[in-house]
Amino acid sequence: MIELLKDLEDDLSEMFDIHFTKHELLDEAFTQASYVNEHPHQGLKFYERIEFLGDAVLQLVVSEYLYKRYPEMPQGKLTRLRAAMVCEASFSDFAKECHFDRYIRLGKGEEKSGARQRPSLLCDIFESFIGALYLDQGRQAVEKFVRQVIFPKLDEGRFDHIIDHKSELQELLQRNGEVEINYELISETGPDNDLVFTVQVSAANQVLAKGSGHSKKAAEQNAANKALQKLRNRN
Repeated sequence: MIELLKDLEDDLSEMFDIHFTKHELLDEAFTQASYVNEHPHQGLKFYERIEFLGDAVLQLVVSEYLYKRYPEMPQGKLTRLRAAMVCEASFSDFAKECHFDRYIRLGKGEEKSGARQRPSLLCDIFESFIGALYLDQGRQAVEKFVRQVIFPKLDEGRFDHIIDHKSELQELLQRNGEVEINYELISETGPDNDLVFTVQVSAANQVLAKGSGHSKKAAEQNAANKALQKLRNRN
């Protein structure tokens, strides 16, 4: 298992430039109770306590980021957006993207039952890793990691079902009066069963951005999102 921990540390170093100083924290964060129960004389700890801390840290870091990024978004929508980002489905996806599923220490029964790919376990492991990172290196390291892994998903449109970028863009552009905003379909590519639509959004006869999606609505949302990013970067 020392070799497994070494491989995990190598992966963290290569992917995220993360280097743990307290290796026992990382060991604890990736150990399930079933493994501890099968090795009672090794004095091992399992992840549940450290997961408890990681959950709280993630809630705070994501909440602060959303609060600052969307200054006009009402509390109810902020809450729904955070719930979509900080949930089992999202965290299990993030864990797999980070290769965390490769390094979980499981008991033989749990391994045979397919627990390694169980969303609830992957979610727990993601949270416990955050807890370990926080204890080892502090909040700044957690924020750096989350900015690499979670926040880019907003720009990729993963949570567009919560955020209405078109309404947000309209509110931003019309703060000082009416502005005509137009969405124009400029291309359709791909086979009929997998079409990709490309749309450009313009305001006051000026093209702001282009976006793509597998429906016209998704392409418009993507274009609005890109326009918002450009406008925010100017300020």
